[in-house]
Amino acid sequence: MLLLDDHWTWDFWTAQDGEDTHLYFLKAPRSLGDPDLRHRNARVGHAVSTDLREWTVLEDALGPGELGAWDDLATWTGSVVRDGDDWWMFYTGIGTDSDGLRQRIGRARSADLVSWTKDPEFVLDAPEMFEQLDTSVWPDLCWRDPCVFADPEHGGWAMLVTARMPDGPVDGRGVVALLRSDDLRSWTPVGPVTPLGDWGHLEVPQVVEVGGRHRLVFCAYADCTSTVRQERVGAVTGTHYLVGDSPTGPFTPDSDGLFAADEAGSIYAGKILTDPLTGGPALLAFLQFDSDGTFVGGLSDPVAVDVTSTGRMVLTRRPSDVVADARHREAVLEGQGSPAPAKGR
Repeated sequence: MLLLDDHWTWDFWTAQDGEDTHLYFLKAPRSLGDPDLRHRNARVGHAVSTDLREWTVLEDALGPGELGAWDDLATWTGSVVRDGDDWWMFYTGIGTDSDGLRQRIGRARSADLVSWTKDPEFVLDAPEMFEQLDTSVWPDLCWRDPCVFADPEHGGWAMLVTARMPDGPVDGRGVVALLRSDDLRSWTPVGPVTPLGDWGHLEVPQVVEVGGRHRLVFCAYADCTSTVRQERVGAVTGTHYLVGDSPTGPFTPDSDGLFAADEAGSIYAGKILTDPLTGGPALLAFLQFDSDGTFVGGLSDPVAVDVTSTGRMVLTRRPSDVVADARHREAVLEGQGSPAPAKGR
């Protein structure tokens, strides 16, 4: 669990280096008062752990660029890959040039996963095949949350991005876009790998193999659930998944059942990792709201994930219980006078 005294945390991504899991997370000062202000004040924090439970907080990994840079307002969600001796972080940035409405993708390099240097020559804009900025249609240009990984089938690299298509019902245009590259610098758009119709956007995509199937894990808020889907299954906030036969899709639903979502939006932006203590798949998620609706802004402990006999992926704890467990652990540690795990030290 990671709960910082002076900052909210939310979306996150990881890099594995031996036994160390490096956690990169969005953070913003609690002194802002209103959690909704965190998005335009976000930077990338950094912590490390060997068990996904006790975290040592390190210096921040990335922050906004200098005034006039394309990312001079805030840095958002990304991913990390290793290429030879270099680690590359692909991240989302927003700038004052569009008042934060135009999302772009940048990259930074590191030799040690601690000190990062942005590549000033690399900026990836939304290709024309995807929806462009038009605030009369959607509040911003949706082009964020790059998930980069080695492409085992085609060679080179693949990138999945939260995007929208330019046609169809506005509330169901959300897709995950696929791009490919041979060198991590030049990227060729392939197209959407998810069907249209259910969501306005599919945020923070991750591909993971669980139970012999490739799962595209993503999250969405209830108010970004299309009318078509609401009429079919209702609307909840949280983490969902689609399935595919390849890590680059295409991906389709295996059911309309819930995975890690509820009406309260208890947890969000979940990702599946291997729990080092059990060896099995586990969900880590952003702790969003507790039982009385108070915004939490932290990271959960691992929650075991099971696969049913029909292949459905299920969470072994209710989302609201995940938050309650974290609040209980926080209270116990504070009662013991221990600043260790609860405060990320």
